Amino acid sequence: MRSSSRPPSVQPYAGGLRRSEVVGLDLGDYVANTGELRVRDGKGRKERLAYATDGARLALDAWLAVRGDEAGPLFWPADGRGRALMNRRMTDQAVLLLLRRRASQGKVAPFTPHDLRRSFISDLLDAGADMVTVQKLAGHANVQTTARYDRRGEEVKRRAAELLSVPFVAA
Repeated sequence: MRSSSRPPSVQPYAGGLRRSEVVGLDLGDYVANTGELRVRDGKGRKERLAYATDGARLALDAWLAVRGDEAGPLFWPADGRGRALMNRRMTDQAVLLLLRRRASQGKVAPFTPHDLRRSFISDLLDAGADMVTVQKLAGHANVQTTARYDRRGEEVKRRAAELLSVPFVAA
């Protein structure tokens, strides 16, 4: 299997998914024309929508061109020689090992799937997405959980305060 036919490793960041959610995705959970991903929590009780956009969507579509349209897990693992183990589900641990390998190949500091999730949440907040929307995208039951990822500091509060116009006429 060529390197371009390996599953994209951008998905945990792009959708803010937990690694258990990534490996739980099936082909039928992805709607190619909208980039919509139907995500189930690790226990299979809650469902939410995530979205593959921009490069993540392109990477996912490239993977699907190689993967084909056979029902089953969205992502398949590869053996030690890079050959796809077709229609088998990846494990949580395989996602971690894949990211470690990619970090080493890219000569970047090691990172975890949760680092990508943390960056997804923080980057959305930095870009101006509201806390409740980010909470829903991340699949947090409580907005306080999402707030723990907020790294924006005082500058964002200052800009928010400037959104209001307080009328004043000097006497």
